[in-house]
Amino acid sequence: MTTEQPGAPATASPPPSRPPSGRPGGGGRPPRRRPRYYTRRKVCGFCVNKIKDVNYKNVSAIRRYLSDEAKIESRRKTGVCSKHQRALALAIKRARHLAMLPFGRSHRGPF
Repeated sequence: MTTEQPGAPATASPPPSRPPSGRPGGGGRPPRRRPRYYTRRKVCGFCVNKIKDVNYKNVSAIRRYLSDEAKIESRRKTGVCSKHQRALALAIKRARHLAMLPFGRSHRGPF
């Protein structure tokens, strides 16, 4: 049993350089796990329906590709191919310019 005198420095072990990971041997990459489910591959709705060009006048079809905040949804979310995504963005911008679609969430109307 050691007795420490007041004012004397305490002898403590140095702090560990990295937090323990709970596995023997320390850190490293976690083991690879199989996913619980596979996401279904999204297909371009324009290619499936053989639509060559996206028309800005077809507001009901274009509105599906806008978020709640009237932002253009990404290809990753909608599954549209790159060719049709570019045409879709142009059609949305044209429809916005002609006041067929809102520019943002603050625009209220019959949309």
